[in-house]
Amino acid sequence: MLIGAVDVGSARARAGLFTPDGRLVARASRGFATLAGPERQAMHDVAEIWQAVAEALAEARCQAGAGPAQVGALAFDATCSLVVEAPGFAPDVIAWHDHRAVAEAAELSRIPHEVVRRAGGSVSPEMQTPKLMWLARHQPKIWAALTGIRDLCDHLAFRATGIEARSHCAAAAKWPWLPDRGGWQADLLDRLGIAGFPRPGPVLPPGSRIGPLSAQGAAELGLGPQTLVAAGLIDAFAGTLGAAPDMPALIAGTSNCVMATGLAPRAALWGPYPGAILAGESVTEGGQSATGALLERLRGLYPQPPSHDQILARIAASPEPGSDLHVLPDIKGSRTPFADPLLPGVIHGLTLDRSAPALDALYWRAAVGIALGTRQVIAHMGLAPAALAMAGGQARSALLRQLYADAIGAEIHWQPEDAVLRGTAIAAAAPLSGGIRAARACFARPVQITRPDPAARARRERDWRIFLRMQQQRAEIAAM
Repeated sequence: MLIGAVDVGSARARAGLFTPDGRLVARASRGFATLAGPERQAMHDVAEIWQAVAEALAEARCQAGAGPAQVGALAFDATCSLVVEAPGFAPDVIAWHDHRAVAEAAELSRIPHEVVRRAGGSVSPEMQTPKLMWLARHQPKIWAALTGIRDLCDHLAFRATGIEARSHCAAAAKWPWLPDRGGWQADLLDRLGIAGFPRPGPVLPPGSRIGPLSAQGAAELGLGPQTLVAAGLIDAFAGTLGAAPDMPALIAGTSNCVMATGLAPRAALWGPYPGAILAGESVTEGGQSATGALLERLRGLYPQPPSHDQILARIAASPEPGSDLHVLPDIKGSRTPFADPLLPGVIHGLTLDRSAPALDALYWRAAVGIALGTRQVIAHMGLAPAALAMAGGQARSALLRQLYADAIGAEIHWQPEDAVLRGTAIAAAAPLSGGIRAARACFARPVQITRPDPAARARRERDWRIFLRMQQQRAEIAAM
C-alpha cells in the first residue's frame, strides 16, 4: 500500500507517494495558470487545478509502478485560496494573494472581536472573511446564488469524495470560526451581513477520516474507490507538520511563513490557532507575503530566463555580488511586522545594466533582503531560536539555506524529502496509523543541518543595519 499526498501551491500541483513507513517513492508536478484582474485581483480555474492534480497523481503512480488500487490513503494541502461555486462566477477560485478586499479587511479590523484579535489586530485581505464581505457587497447576485464556498484544500477533498467537510486547520486560521469559542462566530457574521453562505458538514481535525473516493473522484484521479481521504491542511501548516519537530518552522515558498507554538496574541501575528495542526497545541504564524514570488519576478527580467537553480549556481560559484545593492522585498505589502498590505518594496543602487552578472546581483540581494525580513519576523514573534526547521521551494537550495542561517543566526534543519508533501502524507496516513501523532513519528526522517558561517556575520550585520535604516527612510518618505 502507498500513501498519497497532493500539495497545491500558487502555480503548481504536486503529488507524492510514500510507503507506510514514510519513504518517498515518487513525486510529480503539473502547472496551472494565474489569471490577473483589476484592483489587485488574482484568480484560478478550479477545473484546471483539478486536472493538474490528476495528471500529477498519474505521473507519480507511473514513476512508482503502482496500480490504482495500491494507493490506500490520500490527503490534500493547498494555499488558502477561495473556491466559489455559483452560476456565472468565473474564474471560480480567488487566489490567496488576491488583494481585492483591502477596504473590507480594514473595516473588519476596526471591530473589537476575537477573530480580529487572532488576526493580529489587523485582518489581512488574504483571509477569507474580507473576501466573503467583498463578494456579498460587490457581487450580490453571485452571493445569493452560492451553492458552495470553500477553502481550496477542503474543495479538493470534496471533489474527491462528494462528502462535505472542512479542515479545522483552514477554518481556524482563515475563517470566522473559533474552535474554543463555539465554532462559527454568528455575531460577527450577522454584523457583517455574510451569515448566509453555505457551510454544511463537520469541521474535522487534520488527519481525520472523511471517507472513500466517490466513483467519480476515483475515475478522475485514476485511483481505486477504496482509497480513503483524510482532512488536510493549508500548505504552510502541512510543511510545519512534515518538518523537523520541536522547533519553529520556516516555510519558504511563494511566501514565507514562520510557524511556532505556545505564543500569546501579538500585533501583526496570525493566531494562536488551537488545534490547527495537532490537538492540544496552538500555532501562531508570522510572515512575508511575496518572497519566492519576488525572486520569480526578478528571474523574468533576464532576456532568456534561466532556472532558479542556474542563477543560484552562478552566484555560488563567484564572490558574493551586489554589495552596493539593497532591497526591501515587500512587493505585496507586509504581514509582519507592519501589517500593511499596501507597503511597497524598495531597491537602492539599481543601474541600467541588464547583463547576467548585474541581474544575478539583483537576484541575490533580493534574497538577502528576504532573509533579513524573515529575521525581523522571528524577532517580532519574540523568538530567538537556536534552530529553525525549513521547508518549501527555497529550502531546496543549499545556498539559500546558508543565507537564512547566516541572516537569522540559527541552525537550519532541512528534511530533504519535501516536508510539505510529507506533512500531507502524515495527515493521509493518520486514520490508518492510530492518529496524526503516531503517523508523524512513523514518517520522521533525518535532517540536514546548515550552521551559520562566522565569516559571513559581519556582512549580514551590515546588511541588517542598512535594512532597518531603509525601512525608516521609507516611512519618512510616506509621511511626506
